[in-house]
Amino acid sequence: MRKSRIATATVALLTAVTLAACGNGGNGGDNGTDGPASEAGSDLDLDAFNAIIEAGQVADDEVIAASEWASAVKEAGVLRIGGTETSALFSMLNPIESKVVGFDAGIGQLLATYILGEANTELTQVAVDTREQLIQSGDVNTTIATYSITPARAEVISFAGPYYADRFSILVAEDNSDITSVEDLAGKTVATQANSTGETILDEFAPEAEQLPLPDHAQAVEAVKNGNADAYVINHGLLLNAALQEAGAVKVVGEPFGPADLYGIGVPLDSDAVEFVNAFLNQIIDDGTWAELWQVTIGDRTGVSEAPEPPVVGETGL
Repeated sequence: MRKSRIATATVALLTAVTLAACGNGGNGGDNGTDGPASEAGSDLDLDAFNAIIEAGQVADDEVIAASEWASAVKEAGVLRIGGTETSALFSMLNPIESKVVGFDAGIGQLLATYILGEANTELTQVAVDTREQLIQSGDVNTTIATYSITPARAEVISFAGPYYADRFSILVAEDNSDITSVEDLAGKTVATQANSTGETILDEFAPEAEQLPLPDHAQAVEAVKNGNADAYVINHGLLLNAALQEAGAVKVVGEPFGPADLYGIGVPLDSDAVEFVNAFLNQIIDDGTWAELWQVTIGDRTGVSEAPEPPVVGETGL
């Protein structure tokens, strides 16, 4: 493990770069059989992933002691994370090692290493409607789960970050040729996750679509596959997950649309965790770990050779 005091330098990087902007290279945004899932192997390089985690920075004792939140995590000896086991690019259970791997999973394990000196984490699976509750109840220390920063959520929990920026895209069945852009959603049945930013985006960009709110990502993808929905609109990164996992059954079409959707790390309301986690994020951005993790978990698996610039930590848009 490398030992270093955290850096407090500001990250002078642009925020409006998303996975979508990179993921469309050479494909015009159509990720069907010719899209990213077929350009690169979807399997994660587990050795490379583990090497990044094992090389993670470890905070000095005085840095931990200065944070009540981090001190509590260190005393417990484990970082309790709200997340998922079913997101191929971001957090998927690896049956060989019985742990989650992916971009979000890596961020959580690096944060645990930073606090504890080892990637000792405990995962509680979350849904859209349980993420705030689990943080408020203290069942988890943090939630790292493609967690969009919104004003409503920020009323009951606090957000560190952002650590990732995304936009929105459209998933359709592989044999669907009627929908190629957001304009084509008018009059169509469009699935999205209930209580997610997808509903707001559809209200604004496809007001004539008939929304089909569903409890989770898996059910929305299934609705497209079985014909109960003509399309599914949600974050581009999540739809790339579906394209990887359901190759030949579904595809991503059209150009990404809508404003940048910033992902944050959920922590208890008004806790000093925000300052601590933001300093950690700046550290892994500055030393190149963020880009290395992105390349192994997303870039190499979707045919993208250069990592995007991360969003500016602390600029949540709230």
